[in-house]
Amino acid sequence: MTTTPMTLIESEDRREYRVTRRRDLAVDLSMTLATILAALAIGFLVMLVTGNDPVKAYEAMLTGPLDRSFRVGRWLEDATTLTLLGLSVAIPFRARQISLGAESQVYAGALAAAAVAVFLPLPPVAAVLVPLFAAATAGAGMGFVPGAMKARLGANEIVATLMLNAIVVRVYDYLVNGPLKEPGSSAVHSRSIQQDSALTPLSDWFGIPLGRANIGLFLMLLTAIALWLLITRTPLGYRIRMTGSNPDFAEYGGIRVPRAIEWSFVIGGAVAGLAGAHLVQGVYGRLEPGLAGSLAFEGIVVALLARNNPLVVVVAGLFYSYLRAGGDIMEQQTDVGTEIVVVIQAVIVLLVTAQALPDLLKRRIARRQAGVR
Repeated sequence: MTTTPMTLIESEDRREYRVTRRRDLAVDLSMTLATILAALAIGFLVMLVTGNDPVKAYEAMLTGPLDRSFRVGRWLEDATTLTLLGLSVAIPFRARQISLGAESQVYAGALAAAAVAVFLPLPPVAAVLVPLFAAATAGAGMGFVPGAMKARLGANEIVATLMLNAIVVRVYDYLVNGPLKEPGSSAVHSRSIQQDSALTPLSDWFGIPLGRANIGLFLMLLTAIALWLLITRTPLGYRIRMTGSNPDFAEYGGIRVPRAIEWSFVIGGAVAGLAGAHLVQGVYGRLEPGLAGSLAFEGIVVALLARNNPLVVVVAGLFYSYLRAGGDIMEQQTDVGTEIVVVIQAVIVLLVTAQALPDLLKRRIARRQAGVR
């Protein structure tokens, strides 16, 4: 086979692209870890200034979640949901769309998963997969609405997603308190899902008590890998990235920017729907009031902390959940309240909004490599 100059140029371009992708991943991961360390250092100083013992407090916070197996399970359970929600907003963010709709999507996904898992008799494997598919579809539908409004009508995506959140959450509350409430129960919740629809607990696999942690953890990891491959290796991912980088140039290059925007919302919504299914099938086993709590909005912080890189979102989600679990243990074992965790979270938000430093670092590395060549 004859190697032509054009073939050599294409090979060189592919090699340079792979190097750039690995470099960007390394920079994103490094900046995430640096942000975490800086936030912990500032939290340490705050405790020192306020007269608390930061060493004892941090010892409880950083070692407590690993002290007992059920605490590890609580951490992994929380990390699974939070990471899925971080992934769900990272995709629209890659298209430069400020989606705040994870709350409506996770509740829609929970409703769809519960409707199937409670009322539809299915064989064992299908009893798990069909509710997951229904949840992803419902979440995707909730993502399509603001995506289409932004792409086709020019609506503001922040307003559209926030208003949709209010509608879906109120509908959810009405259904849980009314038509779906378990008959004869004094507590407010739906009927329990069928046993075959439950996600297998990790305790059954590892033989140690891990609480409600379940195989949804592996679903989360597979989802992160799939989204990374979609963003970096597929034409749709390229269109989403180009739309986020420069929509005018993307339009000039033949990319249908409105369609890319719609797809980013739909994909993100589907992932948030899976988070709702995890809560129903793996954590609570039914619909509960305030099912997701504040996790939907904390997923935004996770996505920003990871700079919207799906692989780094996993690292950020695990850390953020660890911080939440450690804060509760710190409050139980020391005289330091969970307010210090709020301080650390606030510092993380402030630091992750400073995009100039990592972008400058990437440009300097690129110039240095170009100079070497």
